[in-house]
Amino acid sequence: MYKPALLIGTALCAAALGACTTTATDTTMAPTAPTQTAIPQGTGVFADPSGLPFHAPDFTRIQDSDFKPAIEQGMAIEKAEWQAIADNPQAPTFDNTIVALQRTGRMLDRAQRVFSVMTGTVTNDTLDAVDAELSPRLAAHSDALYLNDEIFARVKAVYDNRAAMSMTVEDAVLLEKTYERFVHAGAELSPEAKAQLRDINTRLSALSTEFSQTLTQATKDEALVVSDRAALAGLSDAEITAAATSATERGLDGQYVIALQNTTQQPLLSSLDNRDTRKALYEKSWNRTVGGGDNDTRALIKEIATLRAQKAALFGEPDYASYQMYDRMAETPENAIAFMNGLAAPTAKAQAEDAAAINAMIKAEGGDFTVQPWDWDYYASKVRAEKFDLDDNATKPYFEVNRVLEDGVFFAANKLYGLTFKKRTDIPVWHPTVSVYTVYDADGSELALFYFDPFQRDNKRGGAWMSGFVGQSHLFDEMPVIYNVLNIPPPAEGEPALASFDNVETIFHEFGHALHGMFADQRYPSLSGTATPRDFVEFPSQANEKWAVEPTVLANYARHYETGEPMPAELLQKVQESQTFDQGYALGETLAAAMLDMDWHDLAAGEIPADVNAFEAAALAETGLHTNLVPPRYRTSYFRHVWASGYAAGYYAYLWTEMLSANTGEWFDANGGMTRANGQKFRDTVLSRGGTIDYNDAFRALTGSDPQVQPLLRARGLLDDGQ
Repeated sequence: MYKPALLIGTALCAAALGACTTTATDTTMAPTAPTQTAIPQGTGVFADPSGLPFHAPDFTRIQDSDFKPAIEQGMAIEKAEWQAIADNPQAPTFDNTIVALQRTGRMLDRAQRVFSVMTGTVTNDTLDAVDAELSPRLAAHSDALYLNDEIFARVKAVYDNRAAMSMTVEDAVLLEKTYERFVHAGAELSPEAKAQLRDINTRLSALSTEFSQTLTQATKDEALVVSDRAALAGLSDAEITAAATSATERGLDGQYVIALQNTTQQPLLSSLDNRDTRKALYEKSWNRTVGGGDNDTRALIKEIATLRAQKAALFGEPDYASYQMYDRMAETPENAIAFMNGLAAPTAKAQAEDAAAINAMIKAEGGDFTVQPWDWDYYASKVRAEKFDLDDNATKPYFEVNRVLEDGVFFAANKLYGLTFKKRTDIPVWHPTVSVYTVYDADGSELALFYFDPFQRDNKRGGAWMSGFVGQSHLFDEMPVIYNVLNIPPPAEGEPALASFDNVETIFHEFGHALHGMFADQRYPSLSGTATPRDFVEFPSQANEKWAVEPTVLANYARHYETGEPMPAELLQKVQESQTFDQGYALGETLAAAMLDMDWHDLAAGEIPADVNAFEAAALAETGLHTNLVPPRYRTSYFRHVWASGYAAGYYAYLWTEMLSANTGEWFDANGGMTRANGQKFRDTVLSRGGTIDYNDAFRALTGSDPQVQPLLRARGLLDDGQ
């Protein structure tokens, strides 16, 4: 997952679907014409760029109490910078208007980027309170730019004169996207509609923050507490010890706590022998936010959905999905829905076949029941073990987290792109388990700084994501400072940090996002790196997952944590052969969630349901999938991507970009696989281009054709032979 670097964002980035990376080396605008507007000077730790390498944040100097005044000062400075642009007596030009906007908001940007990682990974009551207070004010701050008639008049004047101007390709793209963002944000609405929009945006920001905080608390509160060690049969001694430690940390000595992950299914469901324990864990997950108490999110969801539909109506759009998709590769909700519907039939067929195999396994073991959602992973693991003679517990000792990163992810990046990495201990971090690396380009020059935060914490939001503290920009001569966050269950003290293969794939996935940010080569920050639409931004990350099972890569990192011996060749082969197993489930849970997201955002303002659960049940029933057995990866009530992380009407992007990456994977294979030449072409065509390209053109330039769905189904093992 790509997470926007900013909560609301330096204003020009806010409307870019959250997909921009922007920082600076100065706190003032550097206007290009005389102006009488005074620009305030910031104070405190965020007033100036850090003196650390790459301008990395100095966490030794940053306190919780710094954020509110820094963000408030940052907003005041940026407003003055905007006013200076509006007051400029000279005629609007590309430099004194469009580029000048790129130069605004440097202090606010620095403060928000650090605030984002703190609230996402090590939050507390103080930070949550600041977040709740400031998020609606930041939404209003963004509106102060995009609904400013004077500034839009200048932007429009430059845009209308574009045919007579001499610009670089990137200049032209910046002008066009700046104009589009203003229009999409409401610059052409009537005064009455603008007033309504301001109120809606402010309220939506507050609601999204409240949803996110409520979900984090619910995920913590609804952890499964087990009193009897025997109920945990099937877990390893290390996993049971970790559960006991988690209980002790919560003041529950002598008991065991299984913390919830953000998804519907929980990792330990594949190992727990006790069916009652499996059911209890599943139900804790499924019902975490529908219990009717303080952690129930359904009222928030109804209000968010209503306000989004009302916002779309202000723009003359029939629903929020239509409003959102103005710049997507898929172009319209209808195209995205048709794409997903095309996946439903082969996925449902695979689910039925897999369920039959699982039920046969249950019967063979003497069970008198048929598979339920809490049974699926457990018995699928048994079917997998029988079919491939492969047991997850046999592979985990070969997937030590740091070795996966350094000997797997970094090794692949070296083979493809010539990158090298050096671990650092002189860069402060926000948590002791975070590690930092300098990234060197193929010519030996410094390219980026990279942070890795792998382990689950109670005060860390669920999921995995990439973001950054500093975005690449030639305008400010800045190199990227990138971080990856995951939620791998932490090891007990003194034990190795071992990962499931799903975790391994996630490490590769998030580093694909990191590469997209590291290879950025743009002049303007709002076009840099990951500044692309939702249904393109996941493409580099999906593509990077391919290398997790590349034989030379897998052989390099899959080594036993105790002996260092490589995974036996026959076990390596089994891991590779098993990649298409259980794909009815793996694809189905994502597809169901994506279809559910689109159903919520395909509603007009008067169609928002009163009963969230009933609407969800009806929507899932219409998917054609077996959602009674394979529930959506995220239920409506804990779908953070959609209600708090910018993926509204956009979760389909994970499938769309999987299609792109599957096509790309076949292109790699047809052209020699993991070679420097292929890596360089991918870098030159996609990874280094940021938001400066036509994404369909870029894909065709890479692969020589438009994307087709067959490679996706083929990669999932869902096509018959020969298709």
